[in-house]
Amino acid sequence: MEENLVFIENQIKELLENKKFHQIKDILHELNEADIAEIIETIEDRDHIVRIFRLLSKDIAAEVFAYIPVEYEQIIIESLTKKEVGQIVDELFSDDAVDMLEEMPANVVKKVLESSSPETRKMINNLLKYPEDSAGSIMTVELVDLRTYMTMKDAITRIRLTGVDKETINTCYVTDAQKHLLGIVTLREIILAEEDELIKDVMTENIITAHTLDDQEEVVRQFQKYDFGSMPVVDNENRLVGIITADDIMDIIEEEATEDIEMMAAITPTDQPYMKTSVFDTYKKRIPWLLLLMISASITGKIIQGFEAALSTYVILTAFIPMLMDTGGNCGAQASVSVIRAISLNEVEFSELPKVMMKELRVAVMIGGTLSIANFLKILLIDQTSMQVAIVVCLTLFVTVIVAKFVGCSLPVLANKLGFDPAVMASPFITTIVDALSLIVYFNVAGVLLGL
Repeated sequence: MEENLVFIENQIKELLENKKFHQIKDILHELNEADIAEIIETIEDRDHIVRIFRLLSKDIAAEVFAYIPVEYEQIIIESLTKKEVGQIVDELFSDDAVDMLEEMPANVVKKVLESSSPETRKMINNLLKYPEDSAGSIMTVELVDLRTYMTMKDAITRIRLTGVDKETINTCYVTDAQKHLLGIVTLREIILAEEDELIKDVMTENIITAHTLDDQEEVVRQFQKYDFGSMPVVDNENRLVGIITADDIMDIIEEEATEDIEMMAAITPTDQPYMKTSVFDTYKKRIPWLLLLMISASITGKIIQGFEAALSTYVILTAFIPMLMDTGGNCGAQASVSVIRAISLNEVEFSELPKVMMKELRVAVMIGGTLSIANFLKILLIDQTSMQVAIVVCLTLFVTVIVAKFVGCSLPVLANKLGFDPAVMASPFITTIVDALSLIVYFNVAGVLLGL
C-alpha cells in the first residue's frame, strides 16, 4: 500500500508540472482523505498545495483539512478566499477546528473567525474558553440528542435528519429541554427495538461522564477503564455540552506519550514533528536541561576533589568509579521508569510510597547481591586486585544499588504529589543524584576499611 501511495505521489507531482489538473482530480477522487493529506505533505510548492486543495469537493476538502499538519493548514487558509475558508471551517468538526486555531497565528485566527458562520464562530469561541488540556478543550459538540418521549421510529427519523454532520451516531444522548443529561442509547438498541417503544424504556441511566474542566489524562484513564467509544461531557449543572470520541483519545495518548518520553530524556516537550522542528528550536528545547544537568553534575567533581588524598594512596580505587556510577544510574533509571509508568496508569499513589519502597528494597537486595558477587569474582580473578579493595568496591556497589532504587522509586512519586510531571524525575536527574551519593558511599567505605 505504501509503495502504491508513493507511485501516486510521483504521478500527481508530474501531472502538476504538466498542469493536467483534470487527471489529478480523477486520481484524488479515488483516494482516502488520510492518503490525500499524506500526499499534500510531500509537496513543497505552496501554489501546488493550494491547487490540489482546490480540486477537492467541499466535503472531502474538510476531511483532508483535519488530517494535514498545522503549517499546511496555514498555507491553505492564507491562500483561499474568506468564502472558501468559511466553507471549510463550517464543515469541520468543532474539536478539529479548535485544535487548528490553537496553533495558528493571531492574524490567521482572525481570518478564520471572520469567515465562519455565526453559529460556528460562537461554538469555536465557547470551546476556546476552556483550559488547555481539559475535557472541554478536546470535546466536540456534534452529537445526536434525543428525548425520553420519542419512539424508536422518531429516533431513527431524527438520526437521519441530523446525523449526517455529527461526529458519531453510534451512541445517542438523551436530554431534557434544558439539556440535562438523562441517559444514553446506542444505535444498535434503537434499531433492534420495536418501532413504538419509547426511548425512556431502552436508555441506560447509569452514565459515566467527564466534566468540562477534567484533565485530559483523567479522561484517557476513564476511556481505558470502561472501553468507551465516546464519552459525554457535562458542566456543573449536569448539562450535556459535548462528547469526546475515541479518535480524540488516540491523539491525546500519542501526545502524552511523546511528552513523557521527551521529559524523561531531559528535553522540553514540543508539538512539532522532529523533521519539522528547526535546528535552533531543537537547540532551545535541549540546552536548558543540559546546562542544569552539567552544573549539577559538577557536584560529583567536587566530591572527588575532596578525596584526592585518599585516591593518591589507593590509585586503583579510581578505576572503579565509572562502574559504580554507571551501575547506580542504571538501577535508579530502571526503578524510575517502572514507577513513572505505574503513575501514568494510575496504579501507584502517594499513599502507596512505603509499599513501593519496600518492594524496591527487596529487589535491590537481590540485584545488589548478584552484582556484588559477580564483581567480587571479577576483581579477584581478572583484575587481580587485593581482597580489601574488592570488599570496598563490592560493598559500595551493594549499598549504591539500594540507594539508587530508593531514589529512583521515590522521586517520581514525590514529584507527582507536588504537582510536577513525574517524567521530569527520570534518568538524567536520578543519574546525577545517584552519582553523587555513590561517590560519598564509596569514599566513606574506603575510609573505614582501608584506614584512609
